[in-house]
Amino acid sequence: MAQFESRKAEIEVAGAQLVFIAAEKRDGVWKPAKFLEKHPISSPFLLDEDRAVTKKYGVHHALATDALNIAHPATFAIDQPGTVRYIYRGENQQDRAPLDEVIGAAQQIRSHNVRS
Repeated sequence: MAQFESRKAEIEVAGAQLVFIAAEKRDGVWKPAKFLEKHPISSPFLLDEDRAVTKKYGVHHALATDALNIAHPATFAIDQPGTVRYIYRGENQQDRAPLDEVIGAAQQIRSHNVRS
Protein backbone atom coordinates (compact mmCIF):
# COMPACT_ATOMS: atom_id res chain seq x y z
CA MET A 1 0.00 0.00 0.00
CA ALA A 2 2.78 2.38 0.85
CA GLN A 3 4.28 2.29 -2.64
CA PHE A 4 0.91 3.15 -4.19
CA GLU A 5 0.05 5.81 -1.62
CA SER A 6 3.40 7.54 -2.22
CA ARG A 7 2.51 7.93 -5.92
CA LYS A 8 -1.21 8.53 -5.53
CA ALA A 9 -1.13 11.91 -7.30
CA GLU A 10 0.57 10.34 -10.33
CA ILE A 11 -1.98 7.53 -10.35
CA GLU A 12 -4.86 10.00 -10.24
CA VAL A 13 -3.35 12.00 -13.12
CA ALA A 14 -3.42 8.73 -15.07
CA GLY A 15 -7.16 8.70 -14.43
CA ALA A 16 -7.18 5.90 -11.88
CA GLN A 17 -8.49 5.49 -8.36
CA LEU A 18 -6.89 3.22 -5.77
CA VAL A 19 -8.92 0.67 -3.85
CA PHE A 20 -7.26 -1.84 -1.53
CA ILE A 21 -8.67 -5.25 -0.65
CA ALA A 22 -7.33 -7.64 1.98
CA ALA A 23 -8.52 -11.24 2.41
CA GLU A 24 -8.39 -10.99 6.15
CA LYS A 25 -10.68 -10.92 9.15
CA ARG A 26 -10.89 -7.56 10.94
CA ASP A 27 -9.18 -9.09 13.97
CA GLY A 28 -7.26 -11.72 12.00
CA VAL A 29 -3.61 -12.69 12.25
CA TRP A 30 -2.31 -9.40 10.84
CA LYS A 31 -4.84 -7.24 12.72
CA PRO A 32 -5.66 -5.01 9.73
CA ALA A 33 -8.15 -2.87 11.65
CA LYS A 34 -5.47 -1.92 14.18
CA PHE A 35 -2.89 -1.43 11.43
CA LEU A 36 -5.17 0.98 9.56
CA GLU A 37 -5.85 2.92 12.76
CA LYS A 38 -2.11 3.45 13.21
CA HIS A 39 -1.35 3.89 9.48
CA PRO A 40 -4.38 5.47 7.81
CA ILE A 41 -4.56 5.50 4.04
CA SER A 42 -6.42 7.91 1.79
CA SER A 43 -8.01 5.25 -0.41
CA PRO A 44 -10.98 2.94 0.13
CA PHE A 45 -10.03 -0.31 1.87
CA LEU A 46 -12.14 -3.49 1.90
CA LEU A 47 -11.60 -6.30 4.36
CA ASP A 48 -12.74 -9.31 2.35
CA GLU A 49 -13.53 -11.31 5.47
CA ASP A 50 -15.44 -14.08 3.67
CA ARG A 51 -13.00 -14.11 0.71
CA ALA A 52 -15.88 -13.55 -1.74
CA VAL A 53 -14.11 -10.83 -3.73
CA THR A 54 -10.74 -12.57 -3.93
CA LYS A 55 -12.44 -15.80 -5.00
CA LYS A 56 -14.49 -13.98 -7.64
CA TYR A 57 -11.35 -12.43 -9.14
CA GLY A 58 -9.45 -15.73 -9.01
CA VAL A 59 -6.73 -14.70 -6.58
CA HIS A 60 -7.78 -16.65 -3.48
CA HIS A 61 -4.78 -18.55 -2.13
CA ALA A 62 -6.01 -21.43 -0.01
CA LEU A 63 -2.71 -23.05 0.94
CA ALA A 64 1.00 -22.60 0.24
CA THR A 65 4.20 -22.40 2.24
CA ASP A 66 3.61 -18.67 2.73
CA ALA A 67 -0.21 -18.54 2.59
CA LEU A 68 -3.24 -19.92 4.34
CA ASN A 69 -6.72 -18.85 3.18
CA ILE A 70 -5.65 -15.41 1.97
CA ALA A 71 -5.16 -13.89 -1.47
CA HIS A 72 -2.25 -13.82 -3.84
CA PRO A 73 -0.94 -10.28 -3.95
CA ALA A 74 -2.70 -8.94 -7.02
CA THR A 75 -3.20 -5.66 -8.82
CA PHE A 76 -6.00 -4.98 -11.26
CA ALA A 77 -6.70 -2.06 -13.57
CA ILE A 78 -10.40 -1.99 -14.30
CA ASP A 79 -12.00 0.42 -16.75
CA GLN A 80 -15.16 2.45 -16.14
CA PRO A 81 -17.59 -0.19 -17.48
CA GLY A 82 -15.94 -2.74 -15.16
CA THR A 83 -13.78 -4.66 -17.62
CA VAL A 84 -10.48 -5.90 -16.20
CA ARG A 85 -7.76 -4.50 -18.47
CA TYR A 86 -4.66 -5.42 -16.48
CA ILE A 87 -3.88 -8.13 -13.93
CA TYR A 88 -0.71 -8.79 -12.01
CA ARG A 89 -0.95 -11.88 -9.79
CA GLY A 90 1.97 -12.38 -7.46
CA GLU A 91 3.47 -15.83 -7.20
CA ASN A 92 4.15 -15.44 -3.47
CA GLN A 93 3.34 -12.99 -0.68
CA GLN A 94 6.32 -10.76 -1.50
CA ASP A 95 5.71 -10.59 -5.27
CA ARG A 96 4.10 -7.24 -6.11
CA ALA A 97 3.19 -5.51 -9.35
CA PRO A 98 5.80 -3.10 -10.70
CA LEU A 99 4.28 0.30 -9.99
CA ASP A 100 5.40 1.86 -13.27
CA GLU A 101 3.65 -0.99 -15.11
CA VAL A 102 0.42 -0.36 -13.18
CA ILE A 103 0.53 3.37 -13.89
CA GLY A 104 1.17 2.57 -17.56
CA ALA A 105 -1.91 0.33 -17.62
CA ALA A 106 -4.02 3.13 -16.11
CA GLN A 107 -2.68 5.57 -18.70
CA GLN A 108 -3.57 3.15 -21.50
CA ILE A 109 -7.11 2.81 -20.20
CA ARG A 110 -7.42 6.59 -19.98
CA SER A 111 -6.07 7.18 -23.49
CA HIS A 112 -8.41 4.49 -24.84
CA ASN A 113 -11.36 6.21 -23.12
CA VAL A 114 -10.34 9.60 -24.51
CA ARG A 115 -10.18 8.22 -28.09
CA SER A 116 -13.56 6.45 -27.77
